[in-house]
Amino acid sequence: MSSFNKITIVGYLGRDPELRYTPQGTAVCNFSVASTEKRKDRAGELQDVTTWFRISVWGRQAELANQYLTKGRQVYVEGRLRQEEYTDRDGNRRSALEVTASDLQFLGPRGEESTAPSPSPQAPRPARPEALPEPDARDASDDDIPF
Repeated sequence: MSSFNKITIVGYLGRDPELRYTPQGTAVCNFSVASTEKRKDRAGELQDVTTWFRISVWGRQAELANQYLTKGRQVYVEGRLRQEEYTDRDGNRRSALEVTASDLQFLGPRGEESTAPSPSPQAPRPARPEALPEPDARDASDDDIPF
């Protein structure tokens, strides 16, 4: 039997994206996304619970993410989730949720200004972001709906 691993996140960038290229010339962009929900604690008071995700985007989407996303910008991410374990500088065992994105969409109105400081002059970012190209559309029928 096959298995399935897919996650959908809507959250805010915790830092500006970092773009780099593999030795083969493939673009890869890394950034972090925070998703916050409100939960009641045992005393019945609402508490914010924030989950951080490390995101990796590849290819043309990586270049677009680096061009248009900034710290504080809201984004929709779909991809595969995995948990990485590592040892930090102090010798403590840590874990991180890592997502390899397969779909990325910029949320919010065009020209939305984030609360982040303006980008550095070496990486100019247009004021009016364009949407990522949509995947090939296909006709959906009732047979395509999984429920």
